[in-house]
Amino acid sequence: MSRAWNFSAGPAALPQPVLEELREVLLEFSDCRAGLMEISHRSKQFSAVLDSATVRMRRVLGVPDDYAVVFQQGGASMQFHAVPLNLCAPGEAMALVDTGTWTSKAVEEASRVADARVAWSGKPFGYTRLPEPGELDAAALDGAAYLHYCSNNTIRGTQFQAPPSVDLPLIADLSSDIASKPVDVSAHEVIFAGAQKNLGPSGVTALILSPWALERSRDAGGSRPGGLPSMLDHALQAKKDGMFNTPNTWGIYALDRVLAWVESEGGVAAMASRNTEKAEKLYGELDRTEFWRPHVQGTARSQMNVVWRLPSEMLEARFVAEATEAGMLALKGHRSVGGIRASLYNAVPVEAVDALVGFMQEFERVHG
Repeated sequence: MSRAWNFSAGPAALPQPVLEELREVLLEFSDCRAGLMEISHRSKQFSAVLDSATVRMRRVLGVPDDYAVVFQQGGASMQFHAVPLNLCAPGEAMALVDTGTWTSKAVEEASRVADARVAWSGKPFGYTRLPEPGELDAAALDGAAYLHYCSNNTIRGTQFQAPPSVDLPLIADLSSDIASKPVDVSAHEVIFAGAQKNLGPSGVTALILSPWALERSRDAGGSRPGGLPSMLDHALQAKKDGMFNTPNTWGIYALDRVLAWVESEGGVAAMASRNTEKAEKLYGELDRTEFWRPHVQGTARSQMNVVWRLPSEMLEARFVAEATEAGMLALKGHRSVGGIRASLYNAVPVEAVDALVGFMQEFERVHG
């Protein structure tokens, strides 16, 4: 077996020790005499998995005791609709910071159930920067139930270094940088994250809910004829510990193993230090000459998704093809941006970035 360096934006690289653990339980898990994906989600063996994943999530991220942790399906995209459905009374407003594709989709979904207001948009700037202090539209914030933001933009390559500073409850989509650096969970009322970047395989969504959010959910359910749809009802899902229906048992086990790996590597603080090292190496090469053209400048640069262009689309295609041949996968940029994108999630080792930088230097020597 010859594994390449994987820079995929998602589903993304998983730690090799975790992959080896997963391989071992495919055929037989614990004392079940059957594989993990073949046993009941109500079994004592899977109950232990779910408990472990929940406790580990709390420990790794520092989740307050009175917050609920639930593993859902449907991805972040489902939460774009579920969050305003649970937190906004009919006709009530929510506010959002538009930093690209995923927040644009969140506006579209939220507008189905609430007055969705854009407090700031990066669209006029090509989504190459984030709002400066004082740039959020006060009129959009006035009377809003909460502010939604996406901490990291996988497509454009921007990342908030700190949450927006507003006097409103904060809702965070942490899909692509959860567990990559410390975050103050208590400063947020809802956090959600698709697992397929830093937490495990696709098909699981981590959902963290404050007491305020749970009470708003119960109120929203009571204010709508027939209540909320069961699968979108945060209070109901928390009450059932995410077991209202059959969960993604395999994905939850994988998430627990990924979080165990994070702990074994030194926790979120160690991940943050390593991610900073990787990003500095790659951005340092991008800034070294004018051959490379980074998409984002300054403090808005993402440590998770680094996006850049070359002098021509022909060179970009050659770069991707030659990098693939050299054992570096998934470097083609998103179709809406083009160019090159390297995703540097937790499971991507420093050695992978070193290999990429070395390849870039040789590519520039030949084609520059």
